Amino acid sequence: MNQTVEAPVHPTTLVEFEGPALGQARPPGKGGSRGAPLADAALLREAAWDAFRKLDPRHMARNPVMFVVEVGAILSCVLLVQALAGHGEAPAFFILAISLGLWFTALFGNFAEAVAEGRGKAQANALRSSRRQLSAKYLNEPRRGSAGDLVPASSLHAGDAFLAEAGDVIAADGEVIEGIASVDESVITGESAPVIRESGGDRSSVTGGTRVLSDWLVIRVTAEPGQSFLDRMIALVEGARRQKTPNEIALDILLASLSIIFLVVTATLLPFSVFAQRAAGAGSPLPLTVLLALLVCLLPTTIGALLSAIGIAGMDRLIRANVVATSGRAVEAAGDVDVLLLDKTGTITLGNRQATAFHAAAGVREEELAVTAQLASLADETPEGRSIVVLAKERFGIRGRNMRALGATLVPFTAQTRMSGLDIDGRRIRKGAVDAVEEWVRDQGGSLPDDVRTWAERVAREGATPLVVAEGKRVLGVVRLKDVVKGGIRSRFAELRRMGIRTVMITGDNPLTAAAIAAEAGVDDFLAEATPEAKLRLIREHQAAGRLVAMTGDGTNDAPALAQADVAVAMNSGTQAAKEAGNMVDLDSNPTKLLEIVEIGKQLLMTRGSLTTFSIANDVAKYFAIIPAMFVGTFPALAALNVMHLATPASAVLSAVIFNALVIVALIPLALKGVKYRPVGAAVLLRRNLLVYGVGGVLLPFPGIKLIDLALVALGLV
Repeated sequence: MNQTVEAPVHPTTLVEFEGPALGQARPPGKGGSRGAPLADAALLREAAWDAFRKLDPRHMARNPVMFVVEVGAILSCVLLVQALAGHGEAPAFFILAISLGLWFTALFGNFAEAVAEGRGKAQANALRSSRRQLSAKYLNEPRRGSAGDLVPASSLHAGDAFLAEAGDVIAADGEVIEGIASVDESVITGESAPVIRESGGDRSSVTGGTRVLSDWLVIRVTAEPGQSFLDRMIALVEGARRQKTPNEIALDILLASLSIIFLVVTATLLPFSVFAQRAAGAGSPLPLTVLLALLVCLLPTTIGALLSAIGIAGMDRLIRANVVATSGRAVEAAGDVDVLLLDKTGTITLGNRQATAFHAAAGVREEELAVTAQLASLADETPEGRSIVVLAKERFGIRGRNMRALGATLVPFTAQTRMSGLDIDGRRIRKGAVDAVEEWVRDQGGSLPDDVRTWAERVAREGATPLVVAEGKRVLGVVRLKDVVKGGIRSRFAELRRMGIRTVMITGDNPLTAAAIAAEAGVDDFLAEATPEAKLRLIREHQAAGRLVAMTGDGTNDAPALAQADVAVAMNSGTQAAKEAGNMVDLDSNPTKLLEIVEIGKQLLMTRGSLTTFSIANDVAKYFAIIPAMFVGTFPALAALNVMHLATPASAVLSAVIFNALVIVALIPLALKGVKYRPVGAAVLLRRNLLVYGVGGVLLPFPGIKLIDLALVALGLV
């Protein structure tokens, strides 16, 4: 590798996306799955085939309820063969009908899971099918101009450096170590607006497959081949690889326990029916086929069949909101969050603080303050620094000057000094945070005047940020920076409060400024002058009190707190350390997405709770519909309990089995779309579930089973 890299990149090895990517599946300007179809014809055909493949007992055994249904279906087939041989316990047609009903119940449960998985697989296949191969401009040394060669991108390893120039597709995940450029990330986020990526700071992370639009970047690879963010994303969007959450495991245990209980109950009915028949001297023992049908109808098959689909669909809604969850546990935890930690800048406020006023010290003209503040801001490339230059120009017509041409030494703003300025012709000018400038002035032999301190406190109390301007030991005044609270954010926090979620604003501002912004935004608490240690300590305090904590972050200094939080949303634009520490990655890099993630998590739990309530209530109703019909031959008095006046015992059992299968199909759209989210408390939600899904689950089987019974009679099938 001995030539300087200047040649254009030719396609030979890695990934470039040319078709619609993950984020582009959603309606423009919207997150989530709003407006997205639940499934298309191709997906449904694939899901139907998958439903048969999932009948493999090794797969069915993972779901105890549906496994019992499959075993019952197999036994009914054995009984059908026996009946066809002339030794059946019931008419062959009746056994065939029951057998088909049980098989369809198992298939419909598999179909619900397959549809949910298929939506994720379709997105993963779209990512795979839109690749083409690339080369990378490998660098022998991590700097532009270093000698290097064009190499297959797949040969890059963690720690290697390569150059990406305008028009190049970034060959691998990495961190920018030199340069600044505009990058098109639409293949990842679905958003057409380019973003700035630069070395240092919290916007240095780049993703393989994105395209450099202008300038150049020197990038250090952070992932080994096959372990990139896109590779992980493809694996994660495939629902089949999703791990069950603790809540799902607990519900599985409950369903398994109910299955065992109903299995024991059903098994004891056979000797009971034999005893009852002998005691009454009439009737006949219950056929095994009827007992199998009863068992399947009593089992919580509705929630058992839809449980996996609900969980997969929850992760799919996150994907459609452009959030990749690296853990199903995190999705569920989002629904149980008690405390939200939100960064102020860019989340609660618009994020671009603008200079709005100059407050001069006693004996200092405002124009002199403006001139000095502008000089101190010439080396400050932050939006705040640039806004001071603009304000000075607008107020007093002060134009920028080329300080380097005049021999000035520029002092850039850093997070450590929290000041910027310049030294020129013996003058030392600084502008920055109140305490930082005060300490600097004290080192020069001066002090902060009382009127300047008063101005700084007043500006802070009003929710703005004060910056002090000084020349040597002389303090000239205060520049007011104002960050605007986002519209509607206060009502969002009010909704969270009604749900019992406590909101905490995290900011590096001083306590007075933080208090003013917190009051304006309507958050419950705030942490001012936040350091990584302070964030971590705050999270641990809440967790020690038994609360679940959610947090967003994009910087390396956020990584410890993200690793500690129960729900940790890292920005895709942030550092690699932040993305590795979080259990979710927001591809849009929108800090307010945390609010949407909480809503999706709660919708997942609400859907699961609602359908569990419906399933149990549904089973209760089917019990009272079937039991009287089963024993009416032995105990004629039970005919009084046949409130639906079902035609025959065989019709009652068959109608219940058919209804049991059809209700699963009817609820698949609800399981995939989710119960409509409403920001209400747990008590209100419980009452609503009992009223809508509990009462509805009890009432629906009666007309449903009766209609099927009438149809069977009309068709002459019973």
